[in-house]
Amino acid sequence: MTGVAYAAGAGGAGGAGGIASFIPLILIFGVFYFMLIRPQQKQAKLKRQFLEDMKNGHKVVTSGGIHGTITGLTDTVVTLEIAEKVRIKVSRSSINGPINKDGSVPVPEKKAGS
Repeated sequence: MTGVAYAAGAGGAGGAGGIASFIPLILIFGVFYFMLIRPQQKQAKLKRQFLEDMKNGHKVVTSGGIHGTITGLTDTVVTLEIAEKVRIKVSRSSINGPINKDGSVPVPEKKAGS
């Protein structure tokens, strides 16, 4: 029977150790939040804002890598002109982002504090 008392922490002296064992878990969650979850939420917010602000004439790239100019918009479908007199319809959610004037896809800027 002494083995059971020893394993139980000698009569309940392990109460403070229980709280202290959660501190590393809380720190790990904090690191994951600030390193992974928060930046991903910011990028999703920027993409959602871009999709709402799209207009005719904007140059965009799809998630499949097709570059084109928007010629028509509905709630769910975007018509892209990918060459002269060549138009395709794609899902609005498949638009990946804007294209710079030189034809390159912009890279998100990182702030000094991020």
